[in-house]
Amino acid sequence: MSKSARLFEIIQLLRAAKAPLRAQQIADMLEVSKRTIYRDIATLQAMQTPIYGEAGIGYVMRKGYDLPPLNLDVEEAEAIAVGLSLIARTGDVSLWRAAGRAARKLNEAAPGTQRLISSSWGLDEIQTINLSTLRAAIRDEQKVTLNYQDAAGQTSHRTIWPLALIYYVDAVTIVAWCELRRALRHFRLDRVQGWSLQDDRFTGQSDALLADWEATEKPDTVLTKEFHQTPAR
Repeated sequence: MSKSARLFEIIQLLRAAKAPLRAQQIADMLEVSKRTIYRDIATLQAMQTPIYGEAGIGYVMRKGYDLPPLNLDVEEAEAIAVGLSLIARTGDVSLWRAAGRAARKLNEAAPGTQRLISSSWGLDEIQTINLSTLRAAIRDEQKVTLNYQDAAGQTSHRTIWPLALIYYVDAVTIVAWCELRRALRHFRLDRVQGWSLQDDRFTGQSDALLADWEATEKPDTVLTKEFHQTPAR
């Protein structure tokens, strides 16, 4: 989480709190050190954010402090709220934590969205690979090595260029260019025996590879629905 996002989240937590929050409580919720929270609070106070603290008691925020509203209509806010809730089904724990932070921000702007509840039935937490790091590798075009076991039980060592993740109901799959096969391939995370990041990157090549996958592989790999714009009346 970037510092700016963390500052925003601290404001959200203090606004929603029913009692003073200690620095350690905030640190635990944001998964950072207590010292980081002390620095962040000092930054916010220097920006004239009305946060007050007392040793042994915790931090509170002055009532009535407002953040800019989201520019969403009611149904857009409801759609986002349901989508955030459904992320619990993916088994991607770091993405689920981020969804929780986003949901709190959304609820501040559109309180009625908390009445929309989705079942979290789906995948258990994925243990084989750190999905937060993998998603960063996709964004940064960074190569990844896998020890991979296929459906027949054969194990191989692969260097891949990760392009996308597909969240199925029963599995998560990496879409990647495989250096061993010199072709686009799909790797199920539950068959990954070990993995690591490489220093090498494939900068500037992911867009063309992903476009190739969408044109040739995607129709037989995953069914997705397109959004259609309703004509204005």
